[in-house]
Amino acid sequence: MARFELVMPKMGESIMEATILKWRKNVGDMVAMDEMVLEIATDKVDSEVPSTAAGKLVEILFKENAVVPVGKVIAVIEDAASAGASAPVATQQAAPVAATPAAVPFVPPASATPAAKVSGDRFYSPLVLNIARQEGISMSELETLPGTGQEGRVTKSDILNYVKTRSSAPVAASAPIQASSPVVASAPVIVSSQPTTQSSQPVSGNVEIIEMDRMRKLIADHMVRSKATSPHVTSFAEADVTNLVKWRDKVKKNFEKREGEKITFTPIFVEAVAKALKEFPFVNASVDGTNIILKKDINVGMATATPSGNLIVPVIKNADQRNLIGLTKEVNRLANAGRNNGLKPDETQGGTFTLTNVGSFGSLMGTPIINQPQVAILAVGAIKKKPVVIESPEGDMIGIRHMMFISMSYDHRIVDGALGGRFISRVVELLEAFDVNREI
Repeated sequence: MARFELVMPKMGESIMEATILKWRKNVGDMVAMDEMVLEIATDKVDSEVPSTAAGKLVEILFKENAVVPVGKVIAVIEDAASAGASAPVATQQAAPVAATPAAVPFVPPASATPAAKVSGDRFYSPLVLNIARQEGISMSELETLPGTGQEGRVTKSDILNYVKTRSSAPVAASAPIQASSPVVASAPVIVSSQPTTQSSQPVSGNVEIIEMDRMRKLIADHMVRSKATSPHVTSFAEADVTNLVKWRDKVKKNFEKREGEKITFTPIFVEAVAKALKEFPFVNASVDGTNIILKKDINVGMATATPSGNLIVPVIKNADQRNLIGLTKEVNRLANAGRNNGLKPDETQGGTFTLTNVGSFGSLMGTPIINQPQVAILAVGAIKKKPVVIESPEGDMIGIRHMMFISMSYDHRIVDGALGGRFISRVVELLEAFDVNREI
């Protein structure tokens, strides 16, 4: 018989391990090629892992909640056509290899010397962060732990061993625990020294207590971190998008017939934002201590709702280099992947600015929270018909126009009111100047 190894897939350049959330198949179940076998999570996104072969699932090597390195064998599938025989195990490419060893948890070899303390840039898996949070281990305390994982990373075994031998003396309060940088829903995670699931006050009366799911905990920690990091200021403006609405109404049927894609307002907003960011580079930046890091790439994140009601922010890379057709296709692709848990970690990383459409939920405007480590986020509200004053050479008149509020929250450490106001005004100008006769 032929046996095939299912390995933990590579999820991105910076992703070295993932947590198994749920096995969809059990030992003995038949699986088809490309059928989803399990769900995994990194500190960026939740993903599904498909089968690389058709047959019977004969071994599961790691349990749910186990943290597994990329490339490690997690299950073995036996070719159904030759089940019952014995043969060497094959890799994903069906090359013969030695028989799969007995299922044992992965424990990295101990390093000769403890890993050096790394401030702020040390990677911690979601499982390690959760254990640290539950045990009240602060960031400064976590950074002193020697790691036996790859590149000196702290593994589950490392932190559990530390918990066993940890002094019972109280630890001095320090900075909250933070991980590498995710985005609204799939963004860098900061965990407070107290578990977020603990209640700060007695609960009584006719209530229902629901524990946050994993994604909601990530969002909550990320939002708290952002407000603690950046002094938020929000500016508002109103845009007359009548030409934009008329143009879309005129082209949407032919566009869908020709391109096989629906065109929404989002790619048009992304186009305007990308143009404005080229003119105002300090809005396309991040802060590192007293240094300002200007980003040369313009990567626009777009907040997308998932079926669970959480938000995730896929990133349109090099948005300024795409035409409107390219933006439309990429917006639709990423939005669909986000709604169906199909995003790869790389597709939620590298954002330099975020756009969120609060109007899609019926809101006229919003005060969005900055997606760290960015310095600004723009929110577009619902488009509504309103009577407005129209200026013309013949004088002022009242007309019915399609109006939309725009709001932008920005980090007052480097973006002051003048810059924030000029940027949002430029976005308004670009939207209001949209050519109703534009060809696409």
